[in-house]
Amino acid sequence: MANTDDRNRVRIVIEADGPYHVHADIPLVRKMQVVSEYGEPLTWKPEGAIKTSGAYKLCRCGQSSDKPFCDDTHWGAGFDGTETTDTGPTAARQITYEGSTGIVIKRDHSLCTEAGFCGTRLASIEQLAAKTSDTDVRSQVIAMIERCPSGSLVYAMAEGEPEIEPDLPAQIAVTTEITSDGPIAGPLWVTGNIPIERADGQPFETRNRVTLCNCGRSESKPLCDGTHRTAGL
Repeated sequence: MANTDDRNRVRIVIEADGPYHVHADIPLVRKMQVVSEYGEPLTWKPEGAIKTSGAYKLCRCGQSSDKPFCDDTHWGAGFDGTETTDTGPTAARQITYEGSTGIVIKRDHSLCTEAGFCGTRLASIEQLAAKTSDTDVRSQVIAMIERCPSGSLVYAMAEGEPEIEPDLPAQIAVTTEITSDGPIAGPLWVTGNIPIERADGQPFETRNRVTLCNCGRSESKPLCDGTHRTAGL
């Protein structure tokens, strides 16, 4: 049995084929995507806090009747929550965009949720990278990277310098995304360097931005891979 100090340690522990166990009463909030008149994701809008008291469990199978909380539906639903995400450091998987000036742009495609902050109707971030000698473009690219919920995109100001991360609170956000068909439930957005442990006790790399699957269909569990969007969930 875990001792009191262990239960009170801030972290998220994944249950095998079950929910996310959130320890130390990490704040739980709602956030909604803000999009342009053309449907381009622009930023995130706070939608208020969700009341919790002490440790709590968040649904991972996508079938709870008490979302975002787990109601143990996974027990009878045959949920396969096998975790397949690489637990190694993201730096080992990053690629660097060529052609940027005044900024180093890196991407770990395995973390991407296809949230859409990395492009506009006119240009992708790859295309904008070649134009970052322009301060306005460089500023736009930084804003796009910092709003990427998964941390798939990161940046540094020069090669060899530390990556710069947005200053985000230690919390979990239940997200809503805006699509051409209307609002849909997005992933759980974990921010503020909260440790996450696999069901087998193996830790994931602690990162400032993590998007966790809560529809039960990701092919990269426990991370979101955008399946909720293509499946129309």
